[in-house]
Parts: sequence; C-alpha cells; structure tokens
Amino acid sequence: MTEQSLKATVQSDLTDAIRQRDAVRSGTLRLALTSITNEEVSGTEARELSDDEVLKVLAKEAKKRKEAATAYAGAGRPELAAKEEAELAVLEAYLPAQLSDDELTSIVAAAIAQTGATGMPQLGQVMKVAQGVVAGRADGGRVAAAVKAALTKG
Repeated sequence: MTEQSLKATVQSDLTDAIRQRDAVRSGTLRLALTSITNEEVSGTEARELSDDEVLKVLAKEAKKRKEAATAYAGAGRPELAAKEEAELAVLEAYLPAQLSDDELTSIVAAAIAQTGATGMPQLGQVMKVAQGVVAGRADGGRVAAAVKAALTKG
C-alpha cells in the first residue's frame, strides 16, 4: 500500500467526520480543503500541491484560528473564541509537533554559527537558515524573536 498524500488524508478524514456527524471537524476540514484548492489554482496554472505546500496552507489556517481566538477572547466573546480554538485543535492534528523553546534556541544558535552573523544587520540571513531547519514546527514570530534575542546577546 502506498502512503497517501496529506491532501488525500484530509479528504478521507472529512468523509469520516461527515459520517460521524462531527460538525466542527467537518466544517474545519472543508475550509482547509478549500484553502488548499485555492492555493492549487492560484497563479498562472493549476497544479497539485506537495505535502510540504499543503502543510504551509494548513499552518496558515491554524495561525488564522489562533489569532481569531485571541481577538475574540480580548473582545469578551468566549463562545466565539472557543469555536476558533476547537477548529485550531482539528488543524493542529495535521501539523508537525511544535518545537520547544530549548530546541528553537539551539536551532537559532546553529544558524548564527553557520552564517557567521555578528549582529542585527545579518538578521535576514539567520532567519533564512533557521526557517529552513524549523520548517513549520514553530511560528515565524517565535523564530524571529529567538533570532533577535540571540543576536542582541552576542
């Protein structure tokens, strides 16, 4: 048996969620598949996304849910925040495990050593190397904060 693509996995999970009448899960997976399809048809020609590209789309969707939940909680709308958090939990099941702060710090330190960066002017070079290693296992904001902290210490 060949391993199915991430998109095919999401589609089969959607079918299961519909059969189980799981409204939150099926709604979230429908939105995720729509985003994947939109990404496939954007640009000059339609194409099939690789699993890495599908992961990026899912990570973007998860980030939207996280930001919306924070905004709703701040606006005193806990019921809407809870809905966004439930959708976030569904999406996180497809994302790779997030890096701990210690793991992120060591990746950033290795990126700084690799680029020979000495201060903030090399932030972009370090970010490029670090993001390549992190590959969706940490939010870009967390990576940037870790790089900035390491470069200002050094």
